[in-house]
Amino acid sequence: MTSRILIESDFSIERRLLALRSIDAPAQPDYLIVHFLESRIPNLPSGASLMANPNQTIRIAPGGGHSELLLVRLAPALLVETSSRLRMCRAGLSLLFREPLTPMTGDAKLRATLNEIASELEGGDAGWREVIRSLVNQLTVYLLRTHIDARRSDEIELSRVGIVDRRLRRAIEFMSDNCGRELSLAEIARAAYLSEFHFARLFKKITGATPHSYLASLRIERARRLLAESDLPIAEVGAEVGYASQSHFTKIFREATGVTPKAFRDAAIRTVTGR
Repeated sequence: MTSRILIESDFSIERRLLALRSIDAPAQPDYLIVHFLESRIPNLPSGASLMANPNQTIRIAPGGGHSELLLVRLAPALLVETSSRLRMCRAGLSLLFREPLTPMTGDAKLRATLNEIASELEGGDAGWREVIRSLVNQLTVYLLRTHIDARRSDEIELSRVGIVDRRLRRAIEFMSDNCGRELSLAEIARAAYLSEFHFARLFKKITGATPHSYLASLRIERARRLLAESDLPIAEVGAEVGYASQSHFTKIFREATGVTPKAFRDAAIRTVTGR
């Protein structure tokens, strides 16, 4: 089965096969759910799910065969707006998964909803996009009810690039605004009003990634959207996100996503056109 990808303004869904390789999802601005439709990975049976908060990294050792995954990314704004509209928490609180990076195997409702999203994405029946939107809304409410805590924090806040640590907000927004060009550590640290040494240590401690690894993840996320939503040639997409060489962009994109930019675009086009 080939990959199928749906990218919307406040969420994205991807269903694809994982070959004999590790899962390495770098820190990113969105909430991420990795659901194992079929798994050959030890301690992660079929039906299990992993949840990651914004700016967390998921790393899983490879299994003994091919696995089929559903990747669900939810924009922080979707959860914040839903919780506010339904009066599920007060403004100013941070929304974080209670058990991030812990395999979820006993939640039948979560498993059923994610399986139904995967089925709709693969089937492509009439109205599939509206059904997925409805299922994502249901999933968001269920997560807020069952798997997410609202916490008061003097350090975490929601910015225009997602949920971030206040001490890093300026730097992360600077990286997001300038990810199409080369950035030195000194430039990024200046945006946070910190020395290079202290900034690099703080960034790694909070996000689990180096500043340049995080910058690479921002570039990949922007590339995903450009590939899915624009007709720009792949070389131009790479240039837009800071890679002058198409071959280098392809290598980096494949390492981050498991597929080439062309395969990603083909999967996204199939989803949009219903092919």
